[in-house]
Amino acid sequence: MNPMTASNLKSAFGGESMAHMRYISWGEAAKKEGFPNVWNLFNAVSYAEQVHAANHFRELKKEVGEASVTAGAGFGMTNTAENLQGAIDGENYEVDQMYPAFIQVANMQEEKSSIRSFQFALEAEKTHAALFTEAKGRVEQGKDFDESRVHVCNICGYTITGETVEDDCPICKAKPEMFRCFDTNVQ
Repeated sequence: MNPMTASNLKSAFGGESMAHMRYISWGEAAKKEGFPNVWNLFNAVSYAEQVHAANHFRELKKEVGEASVTAGAGFGMTNTAENLQGAIDGENYEVDQMYPAFIQVANMQEEKSSIRSFQFALEAEKTHAALFTEAKGRVEQGKDFDESRVHVCNICGYTITGETVEDDCPICKAKPEMFRCFDTNVQ
């Protein structure tokens, strides 16, 4: 693997791993503030970030040894609306800047499987930004996120809400049974 693509995968792995943990923490804070559906959304998207990190890690299977990883990350614990804004900002950074640049480099270096891993994450991050934006609007009105069920594709991290998943994943074409359901009423 070209060292530049490997470095980008490591950075993406680090960023996704930190987002995974940050969303767990922000979800717990939302639950304490009385927003159980926001808590559930953070948990679901945390899982999607774990899927992205695992995909990037698999691409690095031949990159054995120690590495110093630079990854952008938001820090801090404020209120749920501000935490959601932090999540929106992070997702939009990945959509607008990070993944397009990583994909361009991987394309130039003909790293096809890395392109796929980056592309899966890029497309899924768009859904995350939209869901967090919707949730933030509700929280700013003093209300919880409307959706109590969130579904995450186990292959690419695509995230949707609703009672069930009826169609194949629009990003990776995974069948509906490949989605994991997060339900506020079950957890």
